[in-house]
Amino acid sequence: MRTRRRRVAACAVLAAALAAGLTSCGQEARGGSRYQPDAGKGGTVGIAMPTKSSERWIADGKNMAEQFRKAGYKADLQYGDDKVENQVAQIENMITKGHRLLVVAAIDGSALTHVLTRAAEAHIPVISYDRLILGTENVDYYASFDNERVGELQGQYILDRLGLKKPDADAADDERHTIELFAGSPDDNNTKYFWNGAMKTLRPYLRTGQLVVRSKQTKMNQATTLRWDGGTAQKRMDDLLSKNYGSADVDAVLSPYDGISIGIISALKSAGYGTKRHPLPVVTGQDAELASVKSIVAGEQTQTVFKDTRKLAKQAVQMGDAVLTGKKPEVNNTTDYDNGKKVVPAYLLKPVSVDKKNTQLLIDEGYFTKEQLR
Repeated sequence: MRTRRRRVAACAVLAAALAAGLTSCGQEARGGSRYQPDAGKGGTVGIAMPTKSSERWIADGKNMAEQFRKAGYKADLQYGDDKVENQVAQIENMITKGHRLLVVAAIDGSALTHVLTRAAEAHIPVISYDRLILGTENVDYYASFDNERVGELQGQYILDRLGLKKPDADAADDERHTIELFAGSPDDNNTKYFWNGAMKTLRPYLRTGQLVVRSKQTKMNQATTLRWDGGTAQKRMDDLLSKNYGSADVDAVLSPYDGISIGIISALKSAGYGTKRHPLPVVTGQDAELASVKSIVAGEQTQTVFKDTRKLAKQAVQMGDAVLTGKKPEVNNTTDYDNGKKVVPAYLLKPVSVDKKNTQLLIDEGYFTKEQLR
């Protein structure tokens, strides 16, 4: 009886040891932890970008792919055509192929929970690029710009151009101006940061009546523009003008993105703005896209916010390389970017306001050439 028990016990110990060995081997084959123990150069990085309809995303993807290759990795660059199902399928394919790292600029920040669970199970780290991925613990780092500051720059530019220096409920009539507000896509987490930054500067003047929104559409959910689409913005601006500005003029339009700005300006010009007698209002923007910078030079769009995406791509590559070589990536914000499941450690770059007076900055930085801006 004792001999049998000893044999059973020995078998159990052997089985446990074999199971542990198999588990260990299995983990080693998959990477063993979220940051693979086979740390080093090589392998493929998956880069999932939202769309090619915006020149900035084309540039972001190209810059990252080139820099990852220079750093010793292969790059699999995919664009989702602004369709969530496309991006999910692309990420799933990257996981299946065994890519070592995912860099994702989400089309819909809350639509990737399931696929990133798969990435975590495969021990593939994830960097959220420019747009924070929401509702999942399976995102490791975030690389972006100070997005609230972007909104502050846009709002402050409007105040400066309209000559508004301080909130004053008793301001004279010539210190009161009309404004309409646009926001980004409702499924992009950055939208709220841009909006909050802008409204931080504009709201005191809305309260005093120095800024008046004739449409009364002053809430973010009334001002959003799905997928940041310029055509959608143009239609909304058409409606705002026809319903609220019969004989009155709009003095400023808060636009969070250059593509939206171009749509807004098209609507304004169709309504008769853009002449010496009827000049265009102040129109802000973001991303310093070529079409908008040329519009600024031509005196149509008034301002944009320059975010050097080459530097953002470089930061994402440095983060990814650090993760894959067993180092700790550099971050400068560990408190503000809560995605609903965790506070994601982030590195934020500084944006710069650009108007007709300082477009030379874009040439000096090598972002555009003089010939491109003619």
